[in-house]
Amino acid sequence: MTEDFQFVGPHQPRTPTARDLAAIFFRHTRLFGFSFLLILVAGIAYTLLFPSYSSQMKVVVRRGRLDPTITPQPNPAPLMQRDEVSDQDLNSEMELIRDEDVLREVVDKQGLSERTSWLSVLRWDDKEQRISRAVQQLRNRLDVQPVRKSQLITVSYWSSDPKLAAAVLKGAGEAYLRRHSEIQRPSGQQSFFETQVEESRHALRTAQRDLVRFNRQHKISSAALERDLTLQKLSESSSVQFGLQASIAENKQRANALDAKLRDLPQHRVVQVTDADNPQLQEKLKSKLLELELRRTELLTKFQPSYRLVQEVEQQIAQAKSAIATEELKPLQDKVTEQDPDYAWANSERVKTGIEIEALQKKQTVAAEQVSAYQYRAQNLTEQAVEQEDLERKLRAAEETFLLYARKREEARISDALDQTGILNVAIAQQPTVPAFPARPLLASLALVFMAACVLSSGAALLAEYVDSSFRTPEEVSRSLGVPVLAALPASRPLRSLRRSA
Repeated sequence: MTEDFQFVGPHQPRTPTARDLAAIFFRHTRLFGFSFLLILVAGIAYTLLFPSYSSQMKVVVRRGRLDPTITPQPNPAPLMQRDEVSDQDLNSEMELIRDEDVLREVVDKQGLSERTSWLSVLRWDDKEQRISRAVQQLRNRLDVQPVRKSQLITVSYWSSDPKLAAAVLKGAGEAYLRRHSEIQRPSGQQSFFETQVEESRHALRTAQRDLVRFNRQHKISSAALERDLTLQKLSESSSVQFGLQASIAENKQRANALDAKLRDLPQHRVVQVTDADNPQLQEKLKSKLLELELRRTELLTKFQPSYRLVQEVEQQIAQAKSAIATEELKPLQDKVTEQDPDYAWANSERVKTGIEIEALQKKQTVAAEQVSAYQYRAQNLTEQAVEQEDLERKLRAAEETFLLYARKREEARISDALDQTGILNVAIAQQPTVPAFPARPLLASLALVFMAACVLSSGAALLAEYVDSSFRTPEEVSRSLGVPVLAALPASRPLRSLRRSA
């Protein structure tokens, strides 16, 4: 028949149509149907025999407690505590739930590594490899998601055993809380502060003994206070010394003025003058004159007037006469005198001033000795005050250190107690429970199996079409040989397709 002969030129690329796809499925009907039934039966059997149970746990992240900061100073009270939880905090907690150490602890506690499959037996895995594969499998089955606009984190785990799913989540929650406590507040703080408290107590007692020994050795209670009192007394003594010096200078000046006045004033003054002869003196002079004249007469009888002895007697006679004449011209005066009152006052004041000067000089000597003693004591007390202040500073530092470590020890003890009772910044808001029903309904599972069977069987048919090298249409011949097909004969009965020639 002429309508069955057609000329096919060189192949022109075209888009496959629905008829082409249908032709593929018709050519592989047996493969498509067999794979569809096999996948469907296997999926239904797995769904019925091994249902998937999912247990759920919720973790709340809050700011219920701030752990004390480990600092060398007392912790000031926080001015403001931020209540909201940031996305970084939620992400950090989510990663902590999926931490390697947490998952390993769950695997060891629940014995997940002992649940070996036939594949692990064929691989001859050792214990560490089984644990690593169990940890990886647990991480894949553990779904950790934050709840939007909340402080909650949802943790889900699916397994064919509902009790195992709940137990795994419960163990994960406990391991997560322990891990969170270890990270947020390092362990061993209380024992560390116990040791520091004992050492600081020993240092405090040593500082106290040193200070008491120093005070007992120098017999002082407060060197700084005694130094200040000594300096005050030194200032007073210096003032007294300066006053004594001024008084001594003033008295010396007064004594000099009195001495000058005493030199100008007479010691006595004449009160009464009485003129009278002196008969005893005149009688003695006349008797002396008579005696000299007798002797001259006697000498003249023996010697010449020019003789030396005669001349001497003549001179003595002249002197006697002159003295008698003088006494006759100058009568004897009887004067009554008394001490001058101005001189007496000046003299008494001078004596009094001298005594005052001597007393002031003695006081000045004593004051100078006191000033020297106070200066020496002030210097010693200054040195002792420096040593005492150093010991007191060490005592205060040791006391502050002891109180600080005691306070930190109490904070660590409270933190440990709060951690043991579960008062953490994170808490399990919803404990995992044993699920009573599978994670997905049966109809939904069957629908999913049906869709998987359709997709996989279709893929098997397309794969068989792709690997089949036989010619099925004139277009394939023309595309493969690169020459036009002159005619195509319809098959009256099923014929084998032409094979590609070399």
